[in-house]
Amino acid sequence: MSTALCFTGSFTAQLPIPDAGIAGAETLMCSGALHRYDRADSEVSGLERDFANYLGAHYCLAVASGGSAMTVALRAAGVEQGDRVLTNSFTLAPVPGSIAAAGAFPVFVETTEDLTIDLDDLAAKLGQAKVLLLSHMRGHICDMTRLMQLCDAHDVTVIEDCAHTMGATWEGTPSGRFGAMACYSTQSYKHINSGEGGLLVSDDAGLMARAILLSGSYMLYDRHGASPTPDAFEGLWPDIPNMSCRMDNLRAAILRPQIDLLDRRCEDWTVRYRVIEEALRPAAVSLIPRNDREGFVGSSIQFRLPDWSSERIADLVSRCGDRGVVLKWFGADRPSGFTSRVDHWRYAESDGMPRSRDILRSLLDMRISLTFSEEDCRLIAQIILEEVERG
Repeated sequence: MSTALCFTGSFTAQLPIPDAGIAGAETLMCSGALHRYDRADSEVSGLERDFANYLGAHYCLAVASGGSAMTVALRAAGVEQGDRVLTNSFTLAPVPGSIAAAGAFPVFVETTEDLTIDLDDLAAKLGQAKVLLLSHMRGHICDMTRLMQLCDAHDVTVIEDCAHTMGATWEGTPSGRFGAMACYSTQSYKHINSGEGGLLVSDDAGLMARAILLSGSYMLYDRHGASPTPDAFEGLWPDIPNMSCRMDNLRAAILRPQIDLLDRRCEDWTVRYRVIEEALRPAAVSLIPRNDREGFVGSSIQFRLPDWSSERIADLVSRCGDRGVVLKWFGADRPSGFTSRVDHWRYAESDGMPRSRDILRSLLDMRISLTFSEEDCRLIAQIILEEVERG
């Protein structure tokens, strides 16, 4: 092992904040005007306007996190205490967490070997809930045409969790532009970075009016950059609680210049993804196929080892880690870092989702940083290849 090549870079390194974002943040700190309602046309309202324009959406709301965006969206869509909400069995903890925060219970839907929601299982469960919180987990987008046909036929409202698909498309339509609402994250490991933050978009004036009131607008909804007209709020405010999950101006200033860089970042991620994917093809691993209709963003890559025991996979993760390559494993008995699964969430009842659990038992996941060069990507893949061959 001492003579083996190792990767010495960081899997958590970030690109620097653009100069314009740093300058905007410095100006704000000098002024002290960090609250979004300090001024009529704030950085947050500008971010909402900019992001709505980027997606071609009518309305946008900036909030404190991707998780709070999902909770606000669920409550705006009418989810109440004790309701049931459909969602993927393969997702991250903030998704069932947002359902629980809305007082509801998740109805999990099985996952395919392509890591997308199982549309046949969804079709069988559509009568159990009126809302689907659809997670495009790790950037894998299902057949959105069929999904929307199924949900529309059963009058099920679709809320898209696009934390991993900001900048991605399905048949040319941006991810998040299919359902009634869509939620995005600006946490550091997402496609634009403010440390924490969330964005919520919709074309439905009633849904967005409720979302803005839920976020804690203090009746200052006229200070939003991409909001419905004031008449959409009439009669709503006495019945809607203030959840106080607004975004602040400092984070918005950091984010606004990154929107113009987003498409290029997405292209750069996918170049790195393809380098790693191609280098791994000789390995005895099951790569996840990408659908030709999907314009994906390769900010992470997944592969499976379905014939390996759990002990062998755990050993592989350890050996790759010793050589500087950080793999996440969804088959571990305990949640670790950003990996957990249905049977780890005791607050969310399920039947264990046997098909999904069998897929996740052998699933490995790796973040791709834009700080990696293409040569770094080849080295990382070489290390994985060598350790897989060692068995």
